[in-house]
Parts: sequence; structure tokens; C-alpha cells
Amino acid sequence: MCGIVGYIGNNAVADKLMDGLKNLEYRGYDSAGIALNDNQKIEVFKAQGKLANLKAVLLQNNISQNPSHIGIGHIRWATHGAPTVENAHPHISNDGNLVLVHNGIIENYKELREKLEQQGVHFYSQTDTEVAVHLFAEEYKKFGSLEAAVRSGLACLKGAFAFCIMHHNEQDKMIAVRKNAPLIIGCNQNENYIASDITALLGKVKKVIYLDDNEMAVVKKDSVIVKDIFGNIVLKKSEEINMKADLIDKQGYEHFMLKEIAEQPIIIRKILQKHVQNNKIILNEDKLNIDWKKVKDITFVACGTSLHAAMVAQKVWENWLNIPVRVEAASEFIYQKNLLNENSLVIGISQSGETADTITALKQAQNLNTQILVVTNRLDSTIVRYAQSVIGLDAGVEISVAATKSYLAQLITFYWVGLYVAQEQNLLSQDEIVSLLESFEKIPEQIEEILSHKSQIEEIAKQIKNYPSAIFISRAFNLPTAYEGALKLKEISYINANAYPAGELKHGPIALLDENMPVIALLEQDETYAKLISNCEEAKARHAFLIGIGGEKLSNIFDAFIKTPKTLSCFSPLLMCVPVQLLAYYTAKALNREIDQPRNLAKSVTVE
Repeated sequence: MCGIVGYIGNNAVADKLMDGLKNLEYRGYDSAGIALNDNQKIEVFKAQGKLANLKAVLLQNNISQNPSHIGIGHIRWATHGAPTVENAHPHISNDGNLVLVHNGIIENYKELREKLEQQGVHFYSQTDTEVAVHLFAEEYKKFGSLEAAVRSGLACLKGAFAFCIMHHNEQDKMIAVRKNAPLIIGCNQNENYIASDITALLGKVKKVIYLDDNEMAVVKKDSVIVKDIFGNIVLKKSEEINMKADLIDKQGYEHFMLKEIAEQPIIIRKILQKHVQNNKIILNEDKLNIDWKKVKDITFVACGTSLHAAMVAQKVWENWLNIPVRVEAASEFIYQKNLLNENSLVIGISQSGETADTITALKQAQNLNTQILVVTNRLDSTIVRYAQSVIGLDAGVEISVAATKSYLAQLITFYWVGLYVAQEQNLLSQDEIVSLLESFEKIPEQIEEILSHKSQIEEIAKQIKNYPSAIFISRAFNLPTAYEGALKLKEISYINANAYPAGELKHGPIALLDENMPVIALLEQDETYAKLISNCEEAKARHAFLIGIGGEKLSNIFDAFIKTPKTLSCFSPLLMCVPVQLLAYYTAKALNREIDQPRNLAKSVTVE
């Protein structure tokens, strides 16, 4: 979601802040701003829209001449208040001395705002964040110390927040605070950074300190002191950054999304090499210690694309493991009665590891004494703290807001974990496992075959762009792929796409079908094939523009067809997801959409 960067050192701060914010653009945002401190007064510069607009504001104000060496920056994804300059961060106190940026949600901001207004404080925005800046400013009047003011003000705040705070009277320091929102400190000689995501610091520092919940750091250019919110010193070790700066380079691709789709065969080979050896699944995850013999039921909790990956896992695992598996949207899990116990396994999936709904769901599962497994692409993220077992996706940094390679990495992970459990519990014979692995290991090459024909998919996308809506249909293993295809298309092309079980088409959605409604059918030649073709014929009879994706074009009813290599039905989602990703990409490209940063979306949704 929103992004934070802070800098204190000997270099020109505006350039440092803008470089860091540039690396956070992939998270999604709709306004940006920076504040500079060590001059005659704190100066704040803000702009609606992208960083290019903020850069223009800085040029207009000759900011390159500003001697400041301490400052904070922010890109905002609007929650409370529209994406305007007034609502953009940083926010500054009425006396102009205290300034801050904030990620998260202040839940009790309305009552605090009313109280502060009664005290004569004037508000300029509609945000929840502005409450914090005025609260800390009022506390500063009492204590005359930024650290003491922040600590006192925090006691009044409810919700989730990461703050980076400065005061004009204390130009030698910044205060960083974390509660239920990620925040890290980047450490260098004679300069230090604060950031909400490690990508902001790539190429700038080699070591970082990860703040935990209810911790605050006093950050100076030559020191970092971490304390809890009560003022007690907390000893923290810095950790080496193991990411490379070139991971956030397009490497010749027009968009990060296309680059990340193309990386998928490489990622699968990497994961297979790690976990499949000599016709056996190898467990080399040092944080996977589930007692599988104890597990009587499994519940996946996830959001968005991760939810669709869980749906695939449900279908595969119930076939292989003979264990009841259910899938719950994390946002719904939180507010319902969950009949779980010590024999239950709850699996939380989050690409970013910062998804607020999923984290809250896992906190609740902890109280039910369940075993908890987390699957994430970021082993340095918040969600890891709420799990006894963790599996990393090994997908690498994903920059495009629309998830592609992380989705495929989730699928691959659930396949190898499912096979591992089946192998160890003797739920599948060795011959069955060998047969499955033979098909499994062909998947990277088969995806490369699909990618080699992407120009055909681009031509079909040029036709889809002319329609305001679309419907995806499928059955069995690829019903989740249909949901994912519809999500991808609506995310980046803004076409109103929806997905349905093919058998449900005639139970309502068929009313939508005419010559203005394309129908994309995902066809697997299994026991559902004949019925699915029948459903396609129903759509064609209503003059729908009919697109098929599958192994063979065995019917002449399709207006367009995308062929996929043959594999076992259970593995078909690994192949089917690639054409729907490309279809969404090329449709968005044909419509000239902002593919990597679609409107209103964020890579990491850190609020419930």
C-alpha cells in the first residue's frame, strides 16, 4: 500500500528520498510528497498523481539548492479522503515544527480529531493521519522532547501504523514507530534510512534492522537506538540484505508484468530442483514442522489472487490427501464462527506477507490452538511472526501490482507440499508419485511453448478490448483459474470480467449473453469436457464471442482458440494460468492502460 522513506546523513536528501520512493512505486499510489527539515523551517512539497508530478514541483521550487540532509517522503494510496494534495503526506503541525508520514489506519481518529478541534487545532485534510501529527505536536508542548511526545501520543492511538516523524527543533534525528505495519531501518556509515519496504533501500545499504510491533527507533546519522513504547532499550541485530538492485529493473521488457510472466519457467525449475530429487520430494525447509499425522482438516485463508491459488490447492489436496479442505476469504474468516481445534491446520497465504486481513485471521487461529503454516514470498514480512511453520515461494521480487509469477509459485508450492505429505503418509503409491513427477517436471518447458505463441494471444486480446464485459467459465481443477483470469482482466484492463462454474451459466448469468459478451472457456479433456463443450454451445447459441483455451480444438464452435500442451488434469492450472495472464496483459496494452500500476490498486494491502 503506501510507501515511506526517511533519510539522515551527509548527502542531499531530496534525491535520496525520490530514489527510494521510485523503488516503492510498484506498491500502488495516487499522491506523493516529501518534507525537508534542517533549513530555516520545515519545507513540505506534495503533488497529486505520480512521482513525475512531485518532481516537477521540486524543480519549480529549486529544491536542488536546498542544503537539507534530513527528510521524509511518502507515496499514498488513498483510504481516508480523496487523492488530493491536501490529503497527501507528509502532514505538518499548525506551528510548522512537527511533520510525519504514516502507513496504516488510525481507528479512533474521529474522536481524537473532535477533541483536538475543541482545543483550537485546525485541520487541513480529511485523513486519519493528520490527527497523529497534531496529537504529537500538542504532546511536544508538554514535554519539549520529540521522543517523549511520540511515546505519550502513541498511548492515545488505536489501529495499525508505521510512522516516520521529525521536529524542527531536533534536526539531528528522526523517530520511527511500528505497530502492525512494516518498517525497517537501513544502516550505513554516517547515514541511515527508514523505509516501509526493503526495495526502497536496494543499492543504498547492505544492512537493515527490522522493527517489531510496539517498537520505536531514534535514528541519527551515526546511530540507531531501538526502544519499546515504554522507553526500554531493545537490543536489535542488523541483518544483511540478500536482494540485488537489478531485481527491480525491466531488463528490456516493456512492462514488469510481461517480464514476470516470462520468468515463470525459470522459477518453476528453481523450485523443482530444490524439492524434487531422484523421484522423491525433498523437504529442505527449516521452518516447516507441521505434525501432519495430527491434521484432520485444513483451512486456507487468503485474499485476491492468493485465494484462487488456495482453491486449486483444495481440489488437488483433497484428491491426494483425503483430508477435508476448505478455503476462506480472510476478510470473512475474521467475522465468522470457526470450528477449529488442535487437529486443524490453518494455512495463511500472502504474497507480500503484509496483508492485514490474512494476518488478523491468523491471529484468531492462534487463539483456537491450531497449527499454523504461512506461505509467502517475503520471509522478512510481518505474517511470518504469526506462524509456527513457514514456506518461502522463491519467486523473487514481484514489481507489477497484478500478481503473476507469485501466483504460479504458490501453485507449484502447494503441489510439491501435497506430494510430500502424500509420499510421507503413504497416501499415494511410489508408482503414482513417479508418474505425477514425470508430468510435473515437464511444466516449465510446456509454459515456454505457450509463451512462444504469445503473438496469437495478443491478436485475440485486440478483439477483447472492444467489449465492456467478459465472462470466464470452467469446471473442476480450472474453475479457480477462471476466477484468476477474470481478476487479472479486470485489474489491469478495467473490463468488467466475472467467472462462473460452467454449469452455473444457465442458472442466471446466461441472461447476460449476446453478441456484446465474450465468453472465455478453460477446457481440460477430462470427465468434465463433454459438459463444458455443451455449456460453450449454450453461449454460442446466444451469439457470444467464444474463446477456448485448452489442449485441442475439438469443436468448431469457437471464434478463437488458444492451444495449451497436454498434461495431467491436476497440473493443468499451471499451464492454463499463463494464457489468461497474457490475455489480460495484451488487452490492457491494447487499451493503453497503466499496466504495472493499475488505478486504485496496491501491491500490499496493509489495512483491513
